[in-house]
Amino acid sequence: MLRMPIAVVLLGFAGMASSAQQLHPPGLGERGNEASIAVDINASGQVAGIIEEENGRQRAVLWNKRLVELGTLGGSDSFTTGINIGGDVVGSSQDGAGHWRAFVARSGQAMRDLGTLGGGSSYGTGISRSGQTVGFADTTDGYFHAFSTGANGDGPLVDLGTLGGNISYAAGVNTDGVIVGTAALSDGYRRAFIYRPGVGMKELGTLGGRSSGATAVNDSGVVVGSSETADRRWHAFVHDGKKMVDLGAMIGYGNSFATAINAAGHVVGSIRIGDERRSFVYRDGKMTVHPGGFGLYLVNSINAEELVIGAKYVGKKFEASTMHSAQRAVVTHGDTDLVTLIVVVLATTAGIVIYRRRYRGIVMQGANRIIRFKFPQN
Repeated sequence: MLRMPIAVVLLGFAGMASSAQQLHPPGLGERGNEASIAVDINASGQVAGIIEEENGRQRAVLWNKRLVELGTLGGSDSFTTGINIGGDVVGSSQDGAGHWRAFVARSGQAMRDLGTLGGGSSYGTGISRSGQTVGFADTTDGYFHAFSTGANGDGPLVDLGTLGGNISYAAGVNTDGVIVGTAALSDGYRRAFIYRPGVGMKELGTLGGRSSGATAVNDSGVVVGSSETADRRWHAFVHDGKKMVDLGAMIGYGNSFATAINAAGHVVGSIRIGDERRSFVYRDGKMTVHPGGFGLYLVNSINAEELVIGAKYVGKKFEASTMHSAQRAVVTHGDTDLVTLIVVVLATTAGIVIYRRRYRGIVMQGANRIIRFKFPQN
């Protein structure tokens, strides 16, 4: 059976190009059969990512003109999920007892364990410009609840509650402390939520289906995610604070998942048609779909410089890749390397951790950003 590696790495800056430039195999620390995924990129071009070794071990890494290994909290594995403009990285790491714990690694500093909501584990998913960190953690009742730290990343974790059900997950936070994610209703179905300081949690509705999930929010408060439709498909959406706009209807086929949005309101994500994946960019009211092989297999983030990061899938493993939001990518006929038409910069890609049979996992699906955290069998 094909083993799906998780991984993250980044590519070096290649600069502007007047003609097509080939993205060479990621060379940021991958060795041999190691795999890589770029998770997030900030406006300065720093990239948070993951490298997965051939034996399955995952390592949280940062690319800042050189590869920086972020280490762990005492366990064997770690991975990143976000980075802010100051270079502070959020993610999760195993501790010495094998529990997963949310961490923040401030620029130039070691990982700091953010603790839990009374249970044994926690997972960091997003970080704001000021360092406010969000994620989800075990409660004393054994359910995951969305959490937030203080505005500067300090203080104990704050339980954001739910929409009446047992479970919630925070996925992103903006400069104003607005948090988005997914929470369960009293009937068990899950809905995208927005949480505003002083107001609390409010659901964003659906596109006619039973469930939805929010993945990211920009500093204007525009939210992206995915929703089930009346015909039980999943469509990417953008919510402007008044209504949910169906991006999947613009695409016209498949299941689509919005992953990220930048300050300009440009949205990126993925489309699934059976086993095939295509990437999309929605910008300035226009939808661009990259046919299979012409875009990124995983699409995880877009920064203010319009760099879209993710990964391609080559030779049974992920390789971190990038493209400009306005450009189409093409594949050479002689090999499987990705080629971009204009900008090639630090590539790397997303917070996706993929399930393997020897582990049981929990799934967080709010958009293309599907996060499966692995737990050793007891």
